Amino acid sequence: MIVTRENNQNINLPLVSIVTPSYNSSSFIEETIKSVQNQSHQQWEMLIVDDGSKDNSIDIIKRNMKKDQRIKLISLKQNVGAAKARNAALKEAKGDYIAFLDSDDLWLPTKLEEQVAFMQRGNLAFTFTSYCLIDEQGKDMDIEVQAPATVSYKDLIGNTIIGCLTVMLDRHKFEQIEMPNIQPEDTALWLQLLRKGHQAYGLQKVLSRYRIVSNSTSRNKLKAALRYWRLLRNQEKLNIVKANFYFGKYAYNAYNKNRGNSSTSTSLLKGDE
Repeated sequence: MIVTRENNQNINLPLVSIVTPSYNSSSFIEETIKSVQNQSHQQWEMLIVDDGSKDNSIDIIKRNMKKDQRIKLISLKQNVGAAKARNAALKEAKGDYIAFLDSDDLWLPTKLEEQVAFMQRGNLAFTFTSYCLIDEQGKDMDIEVQAPATVSYKDLIGNTIIGCLTVMLDRHKFEQIEMPNIQPEDTALWLQLLRKGHQAYGLQKVLSRYRIVSNSTSRNKLKAALRYWRLLRNQEKLNIVKANFYFGKYAYNAYNKNRGNSSTSTSLLKGDE
């Protein structure tokens, strides 16, 4: 059962649908769920999509579901990847707003409250926030990624500054919200939305914690770069000259980020999920 405004005491608050793909996430999923339950904005539903896990993540999710009816599990028989997993949740979402949180990341307690208020004040369709990095054990890495005030299509295509775990979308302002089946799928969606004339607005406050997991290797960095090149060529349909130009900007920003420049991209810090 999913909590809606009809059966929740906070009937005047907008419902936020939280999209969480999960694959073999037993080490982190319970902490992620707790960070949602600790939100000061309590009008939410958390749609966790298990993408064919082989560990005991489903048991952990079901245990939490029994205690909190706002948590819903969608189980996929086969591993289909993060894009299709998120889309399975998006099809079931009932909220006024859509938020994204991966199964190893965390939110600070006022994240939803502050971001909903930010969106309502400005009547905004697409927002994101600043965030910080934590290591696999949850220790602060003393690196913050600061959200710029605004991001346009041309800004984003050369600098993947928008952290998926920070994004909130007003579902009523978009005809469709569906992640393309091309990696990096979150950036592919943001580009798709911005290309249609929308602009993303940054709430310049750290409200999320992005976990760097142990698969952050040079090989994964290279793989992420190759995927981004394919995104530029195959989804964005850029000719070779423009693709080279924007890929150069992407690589430069990612390199600066790896050196600790917190105002640039984190794309090469962690391999794609």
